[in-house]
Amino acid sequence: MGRTYIVEETIGQYLTNLSLQGKSFVSGLLIGQCSSQKDYVILATRTPPKEERNENLKHPKDQLDNLDEEWATEHANQVSRMLPGGLLVLGIFIITTLEMGNDFQNTLRRLVFAVEKSMNKKRLWSFTEEEVSDRVTLHICSSTKKILCRTYDIHDPKSSAKPADWKYQNGLSTSWLSLECTVHINIHIPLSTTSVSYTLEKNTKNGLARWAKQIENGIYLINGQVKAEDCDLLEGQKKPRGNAQASSCSFDVRVLTQLLLNSDHRSTATVQICSGSVNLKGAVKCRAYIHSNKPKVKDAVQAVKRDILNTVADRCEILFEDLLLNEIPEKKDSEKEFHILPHRVFVPIPGSTVMLCDYKFGDESAEEIRDHFIEMLDHRIQIEDLEIAEEINTAFLSSSMNSEAPLDNRDDEQPKEPMQTTIVLKIRQNMGMIAAFAVALLAVGISFHYFSD
Repeated sequence: MGRTYIVEETIGQYLTNLSLQGKSFVSGLLIGQCSSQKDYVILATRTPPKEERNENLKHPKDQLDNLDEEWATEHANQVSRMLPGGLLVLGIFIITTLEMGNDFQNTLRRLVFAVEKSMNKKRLWSFTEEEVSDRVTLHICSSTKKILCRTYDIHDPKSSAKPADWKYQNGLSTSWLSLECTVHINIHIPLSTTSVSYTLEKNTKNGLARWAKQIENGIYLINGQVKAEDCDLLEGQKKPRGNAQASSCSFDVRVLTQLLLNSDHRSTATVQICSGSVNLKGAVKCRAYIHSNKPKVKDAVQAVKRDILNTVADRCEILFEDLLLNEIPEKKDSEKEFHILPHRVFVPIPGSTVMLCDYKFGDESAEEIRDHFIEMLDHRIQIEDLEIAEEINTAFLSSSMNSEAPLDNRDDEQPKEPMQTTIVLKIRQNMGMIAAFAVALLAVGISFHYFSD
């Protein structure tokens, strides 16, 4: 028997109202949450149209055969950044003017695998063997209104399509549960001379992968308590019923990470010749959501863990993209450079307790964030609904030629202006040796120290 997809009723109306505007098809993403018994789809968003020359000269079927995988996967990557913990891109939908044959289904199959592969490359975490690995493709024929829902096992490249049920439900996420926490980060990532040939972005991601293990192995307190993994998250309290109590179903999460190795492990320092180091410093606001149908503690904790890892990795990636886009020149010799990473902004989904997110640099306006939501998610939002989770008092870029400054003297290098819940990027070039200890500290500012030849 195939999987069952419980779908927010407004999605059906959204898909019906999508206009092909003379095109042979329109495609997009399905967003929601997996569970062991069924999957929940709470949002659908059209992939922004891509202008192409001589489009009208192509036969409709030819256009479908040439469905732009790169464009679709990039949209999926952008949207995945806007999803809090617990939400995933569950699959894709496509609306066509004609019913299509098996060749078209193969095209959809390639696309759903390409989308998942692209998003998986950027993650600091991996799916567990127990998790649902099915992803959905939904094909709607605008002429006959026929719906074809199928799933593919993304862990099996040779998997064939399996039928799935597509059922609408009103008010699907009006009583979902939210989990919130603030994580303080102070991550030191030494960059060895052997990794000089790597990009700064790759070195940073490699360092974050080591930090991610601490987050994965941490202890998570929910409302001040450690709960057994298989316990019901709502055990000991009333379950939400309808919109009246939905807003009160929020859990406070605290993260405890292990600073020292276990007593049965020897703790030794290794001396490493380094071309520099990376430091992430500050505080991040994290948020995750989970369905209210007998949710387990382990699922809630997993959603929080992944939001912590995603939001730190996404901010770093966004900054690197911004530096590349603006062609900021690389500093030489022993200059030091500071950049504030973008801070998080949340926006509600109408008729739901779930909020989506985006990232905002200090010089970006609320109107720009609103326009980005519209472009990526195809849903209009109100500026007054934007919730800025992290305030930034100042944005700065500073540099120094002091090549003798010790690597660990980072406090004096911070700007004089006050900062609250920010991430800072600091780059220094300096020759020397540093000791890399097996100790990791938590906090969101990011500083990079590296050497030139």
